[in-house]
Amino acid sequence: MLFALDVTQCDGWSVVAVTGELELATAPRLRQQVVSLIGAGRSHLIIDLSAVDFIDSVGLGVVVGGLKRCRTHDGDLVVVGAVPRVRSLFEITRLDEIIAMYPDVEAARSALSAPAPGDATSEVVADG
Repeated sequence: MLFALDVTQCDGWSVVAVTGELELATAPRLRQQVVSLIGAGRSHLIIDLSAVDFIDSVGLGVVVGGLKRCRTHDGDLVVVGAVPRVRSLFEITRLDEIIAMYPDVEAARSALSAPAPGDATSEVVADG
């Protein structure tokens, strides 16, 4: 069984691309990678599941654990590219309500770099 993790950087976020099945035997490798990234001060993570066709409860647990670790370190974790079969597990477990999910890395980049509603900054100019 092929399982691989590839980490790249994108606009201050670490993108962890997962390939293969994310389950009991492979999930500890993702957990270790997440812990390592956070330990290195990279607490803003994008988990790319576009090449994952199966995820079990252990894999989901690692994603949730990663989210908690990121938020503890003033960061965040989002998921991108989940195929319908994988996305449905996030929906059934209602994890899609606490973990932001995007169709791909580009969509996440756009959403994450846009100011939140009401956060627009404006300059105050004093008359002279």
